[in-house]
Amino acid sequence: MSTVNRCSLRNIWFLAALVLLSQTACRSGEDDRVAPPAEPVAAVQAMTQALASNDLQAYARLSVPPRQYAQLQQAWAEGHSRWPLTELPLHDQLLPMLQALSADDGAAGLQRSFDTQLAGQATAVRQAARSMGVFGVQYLRHQDTYTPSQQAHYIQVVETLADWAADAPLSDRARARASIAALVQAARATGIGDDAQLRQLGMEPSLQRIGPFLASLKSVLASYGLDLDASLRGVTGEVISEEGDNALLRLHYPLADKTVSLQIPVTRREGQWYLTRTLADTDALLRNAPQAQQARADAGVADAAETAQRADAPPAKP
Repeated sequence: MSTVNRCSLRNIWFLAALVLLSQTACRSGEDDRVAPPAEPVAAVQAMTQALASNDLQAYARLSVPPRQYAQLQQAWAEGHSRWPLTELPLHDQLLPMLQALSADDGAAGLQRSFDTQLAGQATAVRQAARSMGVFGVQYLRHQDTYTPSQQAHYIQVVETLADWAADAPLSDRARARASIAALVQAARATGIGDDAQLRQLGMEPSLQRIGPFLASLKSVLASYGLDLDASLRGVTGEVISEEGDNALLRLHYPLADKTVSLQIPVTRREGQWYLTRTLADTDALLRNAPQAQQARADAGVADAAETAQRADAPPAKP
């Protein structure tokens, strides 16, 4: 596969992952005690409306009950959790992205890479987008780890984004230069380049700094014709079934020039509705927190012992 194809396909997958973030979005607000609405569809709409405001702190507070939120803050401070960043698509690429963009030669290096791989190659990019759509759909149809509704949703997203990418000006050099400049400025403004800085800042200050970077990223995508804020603000839905503290919702949202649908389970806890998957993830994280903390402590002891051993060792002979 050519360099153009590899780069373009990776970009489309990245965009697909960003759109899937609409399932786990947030709500804006100044109230530290912000809570989801008491009705399940409204709770999810509050989440998606807030992602358009880039308020990741509100997202965190809306995603779990207050008591669990405090526990997750503590887990962040202790270094064995980066929730809610781990709820985001491609979360493991966030720090490398910030590092690359914040580097002294970040803008120049990225522009050189773009010029080499994509600039002016509209036909190749269009072909890569089409190929990605076909490959992505085939891949999803042969996966047995998704429910039928998940599979149908992901296929809709990949097909829609492939069509969008085929027509978007992704190879436009001037547009790329402006996009890179905006993202470099936003990345540097976070002041975050590694995990140690995330831990030192704490969960809420970290989320506050990352929010504006998310806004810049969405603004860049909108300049290419992919308005994720419109997708997030346009979520509608209905309850398919509700039994006790569990419900299944059918949601719809606009994406490019199409409407995408999905089914998503939600769970009521302490009188409020939350995404079932998020509760399962955070329950497991907190359940394993003591073991994670002990593992970090053991690793620290081992490192200290190794350092002491090296200090006590006799100097090497010349």
